[in-house]
Amino acid sequence: MGRLQLHEMTKVFDSPDGEIVAVNDLDITVEDGEFLVLVGPSGCGKSTTLRCIAGLEQASSGRITLDDRDITYKKPKERDMAMVFQNYALYPHMTVRQNIGYGLKITTDLSKEDIQQRVESTAELLEIEDLLEKEPSDLSGGQQQRVALGRAIIREPEVFLMDEPLSNLDAKLRTTMRTEIQQLQQDMDITTIYVTHDQTEAMTMGDRIAILDGGELQQVGEPLECYHRPVNRFVAGFIGSPSMNFLSVHREGDTLEHEEFDYEIGESTIEAVSEASDDLTLGIRPEHIQLAEAGDRNAVETEIQVVEPMGEVTYAYFEIGGQTYTASVDGERRISSGETVDVVFPERKIHLFDGKSGAAVKNSEISETPDTPRA
Repeated sequence: MGRLQLHEMTKVFDSPDGEIVAVNDLDITVEDGEFLVLVGPSGCGKSTTLRCIAGLEQASSGRITLDDRDITYKKPKERDMAMVFQNYALYPHMTVRQNIGYGLKITTDLSKEDIQQRVESTAELLEIEDLLEKEPSDLSGGQQQRVALGRAIIREPEVFLMDEPLSNLDAKLRTTMRTEIQQLQQDMDITTIYVTHDQTEAMTMGDRIAILDGGELQQVGEPLECYHRPVNRFVAGFIGSPSMNFLSVHREGDTLEHEEFDYEIGESTIEAVSEASDDLTLGIRPEHIQLAEAGDRNAVETEIQVVEPMGEVTYAYFEIGGQTYTASVDGERRISSGETVDVVFPERKIHLFDGKSGAAVKNSEISETPDTPRA
């Protein structure tokens, strides 16, 4: 079993300027065998949360339980967890074999032969058998990362904790290792908590993601749930690349008024925003912006400022009211800087957020089948 729960966990640091609340009343349950990703901008409290779970920091209040056993005040070695650090933390004077087996040597009474057998099995799993007699200085970044993973895997813990383990790798290797970590976790079925600031890693790796900002949990859910159903403007802007476009509007009856255009809304949207402030934020993801066709309602004229061909898609940057926005159009569609176009924000794909609280009052509708791109 490996069911981990954080019960109103808070961590406060003292500083010369007063107390700093790094994590505030965090409530999260991670089910046995689940892969949960903690994601958010720098300073949001994700690494502090991981360190409190590991026992490297002491929670200021609240509880941490593992399989309903309170481990809040347990020492790290008593928590049955293994941690993989950002900088790998390998012993430079030890071989790969010694690095992988060291944890078992100092924490168990296994025989030397048993330890070596488990080291070799772990190395085979990670495909680093030929590196066992090398030292860390002889290894590439990806190889060092595999050794760090091996040192965690060999302990067969209840929980894996990973603190931005891929951030020191180049982009191509990071993609490869991302897939390998996912496969390992699925094969071993071990509860895993993975910290990253990279929302692409969060979206592609986690069974669920927990998004933090300012030490507070904003939303926890499946990646696509958080993408399509963000609970507030922060989540909507943080999840997704390129990020969601935001336009400030004021509601007058069935119209959303922007300084450059009026946007007529239907009954379902009117009902959705009926309890919200009249000052709203309209959100639209780049891939949902369409180039208008004749007769399209709510078309907005604009001029393309910059074009970035990416192959399958092209990113087109345009201005409305002095602000720059991004559209993602089919890569085969010819579009040029300086071109004047009409863009449309389909009503079923817009998000609306309360202009005061930032809370979502309307999210986009999800199609049963993918929309056919028009541009």
